[in-house]
Amino acid sequence: MLLAFGYIVVITAVLGGFIIAGGSPALLMHPSEFIVILGTCVGMLIIASPKEVMAALLKDIVGAFKAGGISKKEIVDLFKLLYEIFVLGRRNGLIALDEHVSSPSTSTIFQKYPSFTHHQDRVVFLCSALRPAIDGKVKPDQLKNLLEIEIDAKEDESHQSVMLLGLVGDSLPGIGIVAAVLGIINTMAAISEGPEKVGEKVAAALTGTFLGVLFAYGFVNPLGKRIAFNHRDHFTYFRAMVQAIGGFTTGMSPALAIAVARRSLPQTVQPTADELEAELKNSKGGSA
Repeated sequence: MLLAFGYIVVITAVLGGFIIAGGSPALLMHPSEFIVILGTCVGMLIIASPKEVMAALLKDIVGAFKAGGISKKEIVDLFKLLYEIFVLGRRNGLIALDEHVSSPSTSTIFQKYPSFTHHQDRVVFLCSALRPAIDGKVKPDQLKNLLEIEIDAKEDESHQSVMLLGLVGDSLPGIGIVAAVLGIINTMAAISEGPEKVGEKVAAALTGTFLGVLFAYGFVNPLGKRIAFNHRDHFTYFRAMVQAIGGFTTGMSPALAIAVARRSLPQTVQPTADELEAELKNSKGGSA
């Protein structure tokens, strides 16, 4: 909602200033300019990106309007979930985690934290991270490096949609000039129709330049930045998971592993040590 509000502010500021200066919004309504600019942008996206990247971009745009990154509550729920898992693994051995990892949809621990289970990618990552430790296929000191490599690969892949939006944003002013030049060509062809007609066509041509710059710096580039921030928060969450799992599998107590993960978070979503301790004490896992 905040992103939509920001766009409303941009539109209101531009149109408000234009109206105060004596202009009419109707003067900006030239369908030919919109068709040239928007059609060219869509064509660029189709040419520049595989369908997988296009699908990821659409998903990221929808996500940017729906949410604003991770919340402190999501982080606390993650730590409580991990704490319960770690305590169970420490008391009964890692093999006791098999039933939870094999079937998270029926796990009594997983299902207590809907903020985690409602994101399938989080569930899949946690289960796939714990599976090698349960099976004994990876040494504890190697697991963290393995998970960090996986996160780095996913993060690099996520940047593709941001790069695609950057291409469009950087190109929009030039596309606006193309629309303006087309308008000037029409103007020159109609120069014999008199000053009034020529004035209308020149206004339409200049609208193309205006729209190209506005769409680039008022809409597309800020959207790319928002998506990049959302990606950063997304992977901050996963890296905290990696820190906790890596610490626990190398011999840290459940509480210490969670404490290490907490310190890896930015201050905006990092619970205090006292807050986290109170939350963990209230969890079913108990103290360890």
